[in-house]
Amino acid sequence: MEYVNLGKTGLKVSRICLGCMSYGAPATSAAKPGSHAWALNEQESQPFLRQALDLGINFFDTANVYSAGASEEVLGKFLKANTRREAVVIATKVHGVMRDEPNGRGLSRKAIFFELEQSLRRLQTDYVDLYQTHRWDYGTPIEETLEALHDAVKSGKVRYIGASSMFAWQFSKALYLADLRGWTRFVSMQNHYNLLYREEEREMMSLCLSEGVAVIPWSPLARGRLTRPWQSESTKRFETDQFGKKLYSGTQEADRKVVDRLGEVSEGLGAPRAQVALAWLLSKTGVTAPIVGATKPHHLQDAVAALALRLTAEQIASLEKPYTPHPVLGFS
Repeated sequence: MEYVNLGKTGLKVSRICLGCMSYGAPATSAAKPGSHAWALNEQESQPFLRQALDLGINFFDTANVYSAGASEEVLGKFLKANTRREAVVIATKVHGVMRDEPNGRGLSRKAIFFELEQSLRRLQTDYVDLYQTHRWDYGTPIEETLEALHDAVKSGKVRYIGASSMFAWQFSKALYLADLRGWTRFVSMQNHYNLLYREEEREMMSLCLSEGVAVIPWSPLARGRLTRPWQSESTKRFETDQFGKKLYSGTQEADRKVVDRLGEVSEGLGAPRAQVALAWLLSKTGVTAPIVGATKPHHLQDAVAALALRLTAEQIASLEKPYTPHPVLGFS
């Protein structure tokens, strides 16, 4: 395993981050927002969390909304029983709908303080290493959000703060205001970035590189679309992931060409598609650690193997050539 600094901080994280959205509790007809039909329960999740530790992964990402809090519970219980708190980096997020009431979501001071306490309880820890805003809150002044996050850091319950998908002008404004007011600065950006969706290269990637902000992309394998031939397999997630369908359903012909080219390059290298797609992402300057989900043993094996796969400039150019501009998506 390779370890790098998280942006300009001194925090060392593995170059592969285990995303825990798939762990918690499968959705039911009465499931709360954030639950998924493909989620694994606690017992089913254990082998993948263990595998991550065995592979040297020390970076774990979850969110309060994943399985309505159950993801944090499963992760926290496992880590407390199987490793030392100081040996791992726990990242979670706040913003999504947790309760059907006026203050049951968002990034207000009230919501942040309440949800942080709930996350700490579920994770069975006194602090979160990286506390991230899951999306931009158009109903709360960014100044209120930033000051609340700053106070959370000063309280000792949060070590660093990060952000997730938003427009570059919004992220730039947040960084500027933090500097202007002397508040804690965002150190990471968790954005939607992969071979099928490269719109982040227009503004966000350059902004993060300029500001020394770590990039930890979500959905680096396009929700499985980069792991197999075009629509060759129908999984439970593929069938039920409504958010994923919104991200990719409008660009299928363009995406098919990218997937086909990925297959050609993968075949030439004799490597699985997932390894090649992740190797491409890891080759990008500024990318710190892709957030990889795992529900089968080979998922993490492929992710770690990608660290050793070095693509040539010609192979990278070939992978990128079929791409066409996409609508900007994933910010809500």
